[in-house]
Amino acid sequence: MKNVIIITGASSGFGSLASHALARAGHTVYAGMRETTGRNAPQVEEANRFSKEYSVDLRTVEMDVSNQPSVDAAIKAIIDQQSRIDVLIHNAGHMVFGPAEAFTPEQLAELYDINVLSTQRVNRAVLPYLRRQRKGLVLWVSSSSSAGGTPPYLAPYFASKAGMDAMAVVYARELVRWGVETTIVVPGAFTGGTNHFAHSGRPADTTVVAEYEAGPYKGFADDVMKGFASIVPPDADATAVADAIVKIVDTPFGKRPFRVHVDPTEDGAEVTNMVMDRVRAELLRRIGLGDLLQVSIKKSSG
Repeated sequence: MKNVIIITGASSGFGSLASHALARAGHTVYAGMRETTGRNAPQVEEANRFSKEYSVDLRTVEMDVSNQPSVDAAIKAIIDQQSRIDVLIHNAGHMVFGPAEAFTPEQLAELYDINVLSTQRVNRAVLPYLRRQRKGLVLWVSSSSSAGGTPPYLAPYFASKAGMDAMAVVYARELVRWGVETTIVVPGAFTGGTNHFAHSGRPADTTVVAEYEAGPYKGFADDVMKGFASIVPPDADATAVADAIVKIVDTPFGKRPFRVHVDPTEDGAEVTNMVMDRVRAELLRRIGLGDLLQVSIKKSSG
C-alpha cells in the first residue's frame, strides 16, 4: 500500500536516509526540513534530483519543528495536496557533547525543545487527521541511550531522548483506541553515516569546560569518542535504521511491532526496554486496560 508519509528533520542523517528509502519503496514522502530556501536549499535540490532519477515521489516541505505556525503550515500543505497523512515519523533531533555542568539551563531548554517539545507541536498538527481517519502510524526515532549504557559527556542529550521515549510510550496508549499504531525505533550509536557527532553542540560555559580539561578529566572527550569507536563494528551502516523504518511501514496494519532496536554496539537497551515494556504492559492488564496494548483492526475500520 502506498502511504503518505511526513518525516521531520529529514535534511540529513537518519531522516534523509529514511526519506530516500521510503520513497524507493513506493511511498509518497514529505521530507520536512527548515530553511528550504536557505542553508538547506542544496538538500531540496538533491531530493528533487533523487525523485527524478529514481522516478519516485519524494518531496520536501518547509517545517521548523521549533515553530508551531511553521509546523501547522507544513501539515496543511500536505493535507491540501494529498487529503490524508498515513504515517508520521518523529526524527528531528540534536545532539550535544561536553561536561553537563558546562551547559547553561537555557541550552538544556533549547535541546529539550528540539528533541521533545517539537514532537508535541507536530502531534498536535497531525493527530487530528489520523484520529479522523481511524487509522495511521506514528513512528518515533528514539535512542538506545534512553535505556542502555550511557557514557558521560552526553547527559543533556540522553535526558532529552529519554523524555521523548517516555512520551512515545504513553502516546501509544492514548492513540490505540483511535486506530493509530505506534512503533518506537531505537538506534544505537552510529559514529558514521550521520552528522550527530560531527554537528553536536558544545557547552556555552567555556570556563567550566577548561576547568574539567585542566583537572582529572583532561582528554576525557577524546576518550569517550575513542571508546564509542571501539565498540562500533566496522560494518555498522546507518542505512540499517532506514531499512528498519521501511520494513515497519510496509508491515500490515495491526501487526507492526511496538519497539525495534537497531544497535550495532549492543549497549543493553534491547534487554532493558524488553523488561520495562513488559512491566508497563502487565500493569495495564492488571488495571483492566489491556486493550491499549494492541490496535483493533475491526474498530479502526469503523
